Amino acid sequence: MNRRVSRWALIALCLFSMAPALAQSPAQDWAVVDAQSGGLDPARLDAMTAAIEKGDFQRVTSVVIARNGRLVYEHYFDEGGRDARRNTRSVTKTVTGMLVGLAIGDRALTSVKSSVTAFFPELQPLQNPDPRKDRITVEDFLTMSSLLECNDSNSYSRGNEERMYLIEDWVRFTLDLPIRGFPAWESPPARSPHGRSWSYCTAGATTLGPIIQRATGKTVQDYAQQRLFGPMQFGPVEWQFTPKGDAMTGGGLGLRSRDLLKLGQLYLDGGIWQGQRLISADWVRASTSPQAQVDDQTDYGYLWWIKRLKTAQGEELAWLMNGMGGNKVVVFPRLHIVVTITTTNFRVRDAHGLSERLLTDFVLPAAGAEGDD
Repeated sequence: MNRRVSRWALIALCLFSMAPALAQSPAQDWAVVDAQSGGLDPARLDAMTAAIEKGDFQRVTSVVIARNGRLVYEHYFDEGGRDARRNTRSVTKTVTGMLVGLAIGDRALTSVKSSVTAFFPELQPLQNPDPRKDRITVEDFLTMSSLLECNDSNSYSRGNEERMYLIEDWVRFTLDLPIRGFPAWESPPARSPHGRSWSYCTAGATTLGPIIQRATGKTVQDYAQQRLFGPMQFGPVEWQFTPKGDAMTGGGLGLRSRDLLKLGQLYLDGGIWQGQRLISADWVRASTSPQAQVDDQTDYGYLWWIKRLKTAQGEELAWLMNGMGGNKVVVFPRLHIVVTITTTNFRVRDAHGLSERLLTDFVLPAAGAEGDD
């Protein structure tokens, strides 16, 4: 009897001593099942693991997959492991779009039609003055289709992000840009799909951060924690900052792979996380609907990429949060699948194509036909 009491006393003492550590550990925020129970082919996923470990996809650091809201695959290929914050570069832009939607839902920001220049009267007069600048809206920055001459894919562009990083005031840099011209080989908005001429512009997404701050009266990082990261039980978050001290909303946000996966699940579920509505269904629909055309296979929503990935069976619609190096959070709405891929393939040629091949060669085949409606 005394031995039994002593044994239970020892167990209680151990549990008591562990309590602080348990309290500090992340909440069990995903229901976890094995791949087969989750409706994925484990042999195909094992083959994916082997291919990544072999180096077929260069430097992939993690792959995490959820189906029907349950975690079915989680593998880390570096020393950082589950709790490492992954710098997924421009995946941050999509998070910025979520914060804009939240600010509109909170009625802090009037609408996507709000004028950008109206938020920064102190910057007047702007360089390259043009009345069309005052008609540039928040939506123009969300869709990468403002009339500002800004193209990160063109090293000659005055708005190329590398030029922005050389100066202190990134908002002034953006609003001082000239109006874009349309030579004969490029289509102006009136002759473009959805009435918008798309060009990838980090400066616009970066300017949305100060707009969020002025609209909400909170720093971007505080607003994100209050309205998004906190309710979704995120682990540690790491922001990058501009020279003026604002949170960088164009790239560089560090998040755990599991937390990145949550953001995709949030949109797959129409703005609801674990029964709690965080973002309006209307905003999710608008964000993941074509607002501008990138190319024949790709459209652009509100800082979401909308792409039809080619597979042996045809095409599969995907919503993507994309970052340099092939970093991705991918939502396959028909299949009820969310995938996070993190990499350090920043200097690898066609890194996005490499990550997409991982999806088309392994993840989508692993789903088989079970995603059919």
